[in-house]
Amino acid sequence: MPEFLDTPSGRRIAYHQVAGEGTGVVFLGGFKSDMEGSKATALDAWARAEGRPFLRFDYSGHGASSGRFEDGAIGDWAEDAQAVISALTTGPQLLVGSSMGGWISLLMCKRMPERVAGLVTIAAAPDFTEDGFWASFDADQRAELMDKGVVHVPSEYGDPYPITKRLISEGRDHLVLRAPLDLPFPVRFLQGTEDTAVSTETALRLFDHAQGNDLRLTIVKGADHPFSTPDCLKTIEAAITDVLARI
Repeated sequence: MPEFLDTPSGRRIAYHQVAGEGTGVVFLGGFKSDMEGSKATALDAWARAEGRPFLRFDYSGHGASSGRFEDGAIGDWAEDAQAVISALTTGPQLLVGSSMGGWISLLMCKRMPERVAGLVTIAAAPDFTEDGFWASFDADQRAELMDKGVVHVPSEYGDPYPITKRLISEGRDHLVLRAPLDLPFPVRFLQGTEDTAVSTETALRLFDHAQGNDLRLTIVKGADHPFSTPDCLKTIEAAITDVLARI
């Protein structure tokens, strides 16, 4: 059973935490995913085997946390992440951000740089509300969004995603590819060539845009967006181990 943190914003965030020694690892999941996914649980097992502190959690409106998914937006989920890191961890952490969690983790790098020791992203999706959803909507979808406040977008992972007007408009307050992005610690970006949700071009754009003296991008031929095959999971663990060795 998960534990729960009541945040300053009044949300109840579910989490699992592993005790250990050394720099802690925090997993930040993706859009409409939860902390019971294959990457989060695999890293939980890895951390236990390594004796490494590890934290995974559900944003509000996700998994076991409070709230409705449709009511949330990037700023809310970034607040959740910041509250969890602040309340449940001590000292600089290695952030591991998957898809939307990559965007959220970059926001943490800007908001609380003193608490970030390193970063690993998996199919990072910075600014996806604007450059993904909004940019891909046709005139009818944009009109429906403005008129009804929501448009439903097909998903490969189940029910259509409800994309709200607030998700799009509020997302514009948190874009990270339009201003300098300084990452002064070890960073490993991971991306698959068969990812149909986040393009290799997005990964290259983030890599080109970010500034730092220890940034690497690994492109895995044939890997898809979930990045959860045994080989992909080993690639994630290797990236984390590499960053930890350099901290």
